[in-house]
Amino acid sequence: MRLMAIGGLLVLAACGATTPAEPPAAPPQVRVAQIGVDQRAASVTGVGTVALRREAQLGFTSPGRIASISVREGDTVRRGQLLAALDTTAVSADVARIAAERSRAAAEYDRSAGLLAKGWVTQPRVESAKAALGAADAQLSAARFQASAARIVAPGPGTVLARLVEPGQVIAAGTPALIVGDQSSGYILRVPLSDRDAALLTLGAPARVTLAALDDAAITGQVAQIAGRADRATGTFAIEIGLPAEARLRSGQIGSATITARGAADSTIRVPAAAIFAARAGEAFVYVVDPRTRRTVLRKVTIAEAGDDGIRVTGGLARGEWVATSRVDRLKAGIVVAPIKPAR
Repeated sequence: MRLMAIGGLLVLAACGATTPAEPPAAPPQVRVAQIGVDQRAASVTGVGTVALRREAQLGFTSPGRIASISVREGDTVRRGQLLAALDTTAVSADVARIAAERSRAAAEYDRSAGLLAKGWVTQPRVESAKAALGAADAQLSAARFQASAARIVAPGPGTVLARLVEPGQVIAAGTPALIVGDQSSGYILRVPLSDRDAALLTLGAPARVTLAALDDAAITGQVAQIAGRADRATGTFAIEIGLPAEARLRSGQIGSATITARGAADSTIRVPAAAIFAARAGEAFVYVVDPRTRRTVLRKVTIAEAGDDGIRVTGGLARGEWVATSRVDRLKAGIVVAPIKPAR
């Protein structure tokens, strides 16, 4: 009996012992980002094509069959150099025929003038012969011009950018045969931009240009020209950015440009895409983290377009607030978190 009593007392003592409490769970670590503290100069970005500032399409002003083309793409040419020529067989025959007609008209005029002096012909007949001579002179000038137009010569020193026809081909008057760029004019980057972006630019605005052909090295240029009207096919405005002299530049290279726009700084509020969730019909949610209490606050925001630098927020956030950018699918409003701020 005494042993049973002692055992019962031990059981009661064990039941009365206090169970140690479990330590509280550590707050979840959450990456955070501060909104709108890095105001940058407003900028416009675009992708364009390198070209010589002055590029000319050269062609014949008369139809005919191409007899020869003496240059190829990439060739360097000098002023006055013969680039291409038409078969002038028919043109030369026309010049010879019209020259003979002109000689006959001149002889007829001289004979009529002599006869008028002797009183054997009337004044109207002499005037008619004079008019015929004038018409023959005009036809001969036109024929000689056609003969000279059967040749294409370089308007200045440059580079052949494109050869569009081949010998033996029959072309119409005005059809481009060659495209020649003026080397002395320098290179530009021609960038098509929307009307909204083009309206933010001014002549002389600095631009940062990168080209894969230059190993993506950044070069500095300036806006040299802004188109006065939009392209009818694309609705974009052509912006020309003057590029510094660089031996590796070639027409047709592709480059990216970041152009400084008007205005002191970009006042747009953008948040990282990772902070946005439950987006629908221009609205979404973010978790704002109070830097003092470290508690989360669920906030509805209105959003606009997305870009490489985040999503534009048009309402619901103030500049300088902190938002959670990780584990947003596991957070709840009002919980305490351990914010992980980005490294400086």
